Amino acid sequence: MSTRRPRLISGTAIAAALVVMSSGCGMASGMASTERSQLEPISVSSPRVRDGGPLPSDYSCKGSAGNPPLRWSRVPEGTKSVAIVADSNSRTGGEVHWVVFDIDPRTNELPEGGVPVGAVEGSTTNGKVGYSPPCGVQENYRFTVYALDGKVDLRKGASLGQTLRSIADKTIAWGRLTAAHIE
Repeated sequence: MSTRRPRLISGTAIAAALVVMSSGCGMASGMASTERSQLEPISVSSPRVRDGGPLPSDYSCKGSAGNPPLRWSRVPEGTKSVAIVADSNSRTGGEVHWVVFDIDPRTNELPEGGVPVGAVEGSTTNGKVGYSPPCGVQENYRFTVYALDGKVDLRKGASLGQTLRSIADKTIAWGRLTAAHIE
């Protein structure tokens, strides 16, 4: 089994975000397929969002609920922290709507409109800190949960590029819930 870690190759926030969003597993597109297949899968679900179904408008820019609740399981032994990246993925590009990191590895759910105690939120594509509700009705929205072999250990509002690189460097497993569009 390879001990190499996937790495983002871009130094700018937008380029880093596009690399994360454009790849099938949320890691650098240059990562070998054998490395991708060696990452353990995490099961991600939500009591309010069905995988492949629409994102309820409550969690969009037309709603006021904030982020949807998420649950995850099958986090591998040795996980030191968990991170979540919410992004859009479309043919015309994408946007990172939320980054939460340094979640305690014993945590297995995220409340609606909130983050677990001790978790840290980084900057999004638009530079805001916290959940930036999506507006593109026909875009796909992905909520990816990453198991990490260490803490990201950055401050609240850390730059998107720096945060995504640190998450990519530490990822040992990941899983995703995808909403097909906004209802």
